[in-house]
Amino acid sequence: MIKNIIFDLGGVVLNIDYDKTSAEFQKLGVKNFDELYSQAKQNSLFDKLEKGLISEEDFRDSIRRLAGFYISDQDIDRAWNAMLLDLPAARIEILKNAALHYRTFLLSNTNSIHLRDYTMNLKKEHGIDSLSQLFEREFFSHEIHLRKPDVEAFKHVIDITGVIPADTLFIDDSPQHLRGARKTGLKTLFMDTAAGMTLSSVFENGFLKKEYLP
Repeated sequence: MIKNIIFDLGGVVLNIDYDKTSAEFQKLGVKNFDELYSQAKQNSLFDKLEKGLISEEDFRDSIRRLAGFYISDQDIDRAWNAMLLDLPAARIEILKNAALHYRTFLLSNTNSIHLRDYTMNLKKEHGIDSLSQLFEREFFSHEIHLRKPDVEAFKHVIDITGVIPADTLFIDDSPQHLRGARKTGLKTLFMDTAAGMTLSSVFENGFLKKEYLP
C-alpha cells in the first residue's frame, strides 16, 4: 500500500522544455550546447552545479570558457532559465489534495539559479512563497550535494524522512532516475510526458488512480 509519494520537479510538477535553453544558448553563439547538456546526459560542469559543488559565478565563468567568448551573467541566466515553463494551477491543487492522503516529498536535480527563478514565478503567478507550501519536505540536489540517479540521493531521502521504500512511490519523467530509485526498493512510476501524461492523468480526488498503483 502506497503511503508516501516522492515527486520529481521538472517535467512532473513544473513544465519544462530543455530545447528552449539549448535554442537560447545557440542564439548566443554556443552552437554545441546540445553536446554539453540534455535531459539524458550532461557535462560534468552541470553535475557540479546541481550538486552545489561550484558557485553561480564559477558556473557562469565556465560557460564563458566553454563558449570561447564573453557572455554576460544576465544572458547566461536568461538562457539557462529558458527551459523553466509554467506550473499550472490545476497541478497545485492536485498536490495539495494528494498531501491530504499521503506524505508527499520533492526530490529535484536543480540549482540555485533555477530555484530562484521558479520560486519568483510561483509567488508572482500563484501567490505561493515557496514549494515548501506544497510538500512535507523538499530535497534539492544543490543543497543536499547529491543528485539523481545516484542511489545515495534516494537513500538520503529515505533516511531523513523515515519512509519505508516498499510503501513509497517515486514519480519521475527520466527513466535513468527511476532505475536508481528502484535499487533502494522504492516503487516507481514513469511520467511519460511525450505521450501527454501529467499529474492529472495519475491522480483523482487526491488519490492515485488504481491503474497507476504499483
